[in-house]
Amino acid sequence: MSKTGGCICGAVRFEISGDVTETGACHCSMCRRWSGGVYLGIQVPPDQMKIEDESALTIYASSPWAERAFCATCGSNMYYRVTAPGAHQGTYHVGLGSFDEPDGIVLKEEIFIDKKPDGYAFAGETGKMTEAEMMALFAPQD
Repeated sequence: MSKTGGCICGAVRFEISGDVTETGACHCSMCRRWSGGVYLGIQVPPDQMKIEDESALTIYASSPWAERAFCATCGSNMYYRVTAPGAHQGTYHVGLGSFDEPDGIVLKEEIFIDKKPDGYAFAGETGKMTEAEMMALFAPQD
């Protein structure tokens, strides 16, 4: 079942054609600064993401392996996308807070768990990966 969402002002709208049932939490310093806390993102393959008006987005290359997009009008964070070559290239990570109907999406994993501040924790069991484990996913393949 598809899911829709957008920014605060409505200039950016998106539709995800695949099933959306899981979210992940990122505790890295960039995501914390970008989102104002923990970033909850939905992993979306490139062929399942449709953005109505990409000209309404501002894109920022935030690292050697990813870019972040936000609404050029209201500043709402929309997604980060993997740009590094490899199996994850082009994959979107869309912010859970931008979904029109976020119900039915469960927290599945936490990444950069070794960078999580002490001030919060999630209930329930999740998969967990450290910074080193995440960086290994984006290391150049020989």
